[in-house]
Amino acid sequence: MKIYPWGDARRFNSYSRYFKEMFGTRVQKVTVHAGFSCPNRDGSRGIGGCTFCNNEAFSPSYCTPDKSVRRQIEEGVEFHANRYRKAEKYLAYFQSFSNTHARLSELKKIYDQALEVPGVVGIVIGTRPDCVDEEKLDYFTRLARRHYVIIEYGIESCYDQTLQQINRGHDFQCVRQAVLATAQRGIHTGAHFILGLPGETREMMLRQTGWINELPLDTVKFHQLQIFKDTAMG
Repeated sequence: MKIYPWGDARRFNSYSRYFKEMFGTRVQKVTVHAGFSCPNRDGSRGIGGCTFCNNEAFSPSYCTPDKSVRRQIEEGVEFHANRYRKAEKYLAYFQSFSNTHARLSELKKIYDQALEVPGVVGIVIGTRPDCVDEEKLDYFTRLARRHYVIIEYGIESCYDQTLQQINRGHDFQCVRQAVLATAQRGIHTGAHFILGLPGETREMMLRQTGWINELPLDTVKFHQLQIFKDTAMG
């Protein structure tokens, strides 16, 4: 087992280790709420959103769309300063809702603002696999030549019946197409999954491993299911 200079001996390549190797120092994600909506909420694909979703449950107090992107990042850096004193570089993490669900001209304005903030070396874009197209991916390809860019897709499950039950509004084939199109352009590609969704057994969750490994992903994040008030699942 490889022991790193900073003492990280975990048996998986953690996100913090990944960035330390890439940038030579600790890199901190700073959450940004850019005011995007979601096609599963605004009627373009569905209404009501995913049955587990409540964005307010994971949004920091400084992170509100009434503030500019720059102000949110600056307040986020200050927010994390005491806990992560060794952080020297930052990634603007667009986490809330679907952060490619807008016209390309609007996306450019928002992401350009983030990358102009001193200390920001890249962007992390949380979105859905049904919210990208060739024009948007071509833009992110150009952006990735100058900055660190990763698109993190909320996938949640590999099972179409589960995706339908939780009101995702897309199937797993849509996931495959989006992930492949992103990775083929050389853009860093990540995915989020939820373990413990209703109806999925331990065997089903383990069986997903093969399908996940077939995807050209750079990062994978597994969440345990959390049920919040004011959600359909709650």
